[in-house]
Amino acid sequence: MPGHWKGNLINGSNCASAVGTLIELSSGYLILAKMDDATVTSEVVGFSAVANRIPTTSLKSIIYGQSCEMGQHAKITHGTGVAVYFCDPHSLWQRGANENINNLIRQYLPKEMDSSVHF
Repeated sequence: MPGHWKGNLINGSNCASAVGTLIELSSGYLILAKMDDATVTSEVVGFSAVANRIPTTSLKSIIYGQSCEMGQHAKITHGTGVAVYFCDPHSLWQRGANENINNLIRQYLPKEMDSSVHF
């Protein structure tokens, strides 16, 4: 069913920069979200900006992993109206699409690279 997305974060060198990924589950469509840095505030702003550009009929929910990065997920829900869910703890198989895409992106944005220079 279209409209359900998985979100994740790719941290740059020393967590000084970050790129958010949103993958639509039925189509595999990928959207990258620019983050100024790897802080929770930047993540909320970055993911909210991307979510607000997606038509509401195409954005029903976002699923994140069990990391502290999304500690302020309620702000995304409040600002965009989209439901936010989390994968079960220690259930990496629920995040396969994210891990695969992140590994492909890492070929072009290695961990030691500052991703902010590319966006």
